[in-house]
Amino acid sequence: MLERIRATASHLTSGEPAETPLPTFDELPAFHNFPGCAWEVWGKGDQLGTVNLLTDAVVKRAAQEEIRTGKAISLNWPLNFPEKPLFGRRAPHIESMHVHGTDVRDEEIHMNSQSGSQWDGIKHFPIAEHSVLYTGVPVRSLPVGHFPMPNPSSVDPDLIKLGIHNWAQHGICGRGVLLDLVRHFTKDGASLPYDPWTAHSVTVADLQGCARAQGVTFRRGDILLLRVGFIQKYMSVEQSAREELSARPETFAGIEQTDDMKRFLWNNHFAAIASDQPALERWPPVEDNYLHQTILGLWGMPIGEFFDIEALSAACAESGRYTFFFSSWPLNILGGTASPPNAAAYF
Repeated sequence: MLERIRATASHLTSGEPAETPLPTFDELPAFHNFPGCAWEVWGKGDQLGTVNLLTDAVVKRAAQEEIRTGKAISLNWPLNFPEKPLFGRRAPHIESMHVHGTDVRDEEIHMNSQSGSQWDGIKHFPIAEHSVLYTGVPVRSLPVGHFPMPNPSSVDPDLIKLGIHNWAQHGICGRGVLLDLVRHFTKDGASLPYDPWTAHSVTVADLQGCARAQGVTFRRGDILLLRVGFIQKYMSVEQSAREELSARPETFAGIEQTDDMKRFLWNNHFAAIASDQPALERWPPVEDNYLHQTILGLWGMPIGEFFDIEALSAACAESGRYTFFFSSWPLNILGGTASPPNAAAYF
């Protein structure tokens, strides 16, 4: 507690706005057998989770400090990719057409919102053995199916509870930080010490070592991006290997499922985390210890997957800057489960 008081005093004397102290991971209560439950941090009925960390002051500071040249880089893989999605998801179908025989052109898109670049929303992954979502909302209390909404002024809040529209209307914007593990591990001509398409665990030590090598320090509300190597490999292999990928059991590199990783993510108070992998965490998880349950279910933290950060990697390496202004506006789907990120980095 004394350290928190000192930290607050330091902000006051430095002229920066004071931040309300947050509990550490080990100070958070447990939910049954799951440590680190943050349901009470932002109050009963919260639907933003760690996006609450992206306050006006945090966004303003990030924009003022990080946007220097105006250069912008898209972080979205085209909706067309991968043509054969993983985890049995529906392939995107994009249909172009002329309207009623005229030269006017329309388009229809049918897709799974998690077939490519995506944010996993709070409703996506529950604490499975207890069948609850963030803040303890029972999974079965939220309806499934198609729901007409003819009157925008009268939408049942229970119908759309925990939907991704909450993030869409708030925005996921602030300081982005890239940890380029691929470049970190392959510097000086070394080979990548793992295959991104195998079940390899990225450790806390890996992340911390990469941050030190890049000269990166974290601060509250950062949006953490990890380049692990999936898209780099996808773009370099033969087409036959791409097609075979969706037909075999899913195995992918990703962050480890340990309490140390949970401490790292929570105690740095990231607002969101994303990577270029199909699953942020090592897949399949060790002993079904899904990290999604903690990140989404206990914290309400956005999980980004399939982010295309190849161009961002090159820009960071060229400039020597691994921080930038990050902007993401998910689709404003009332009650939505997930969304393409519509994300960009600004330098």
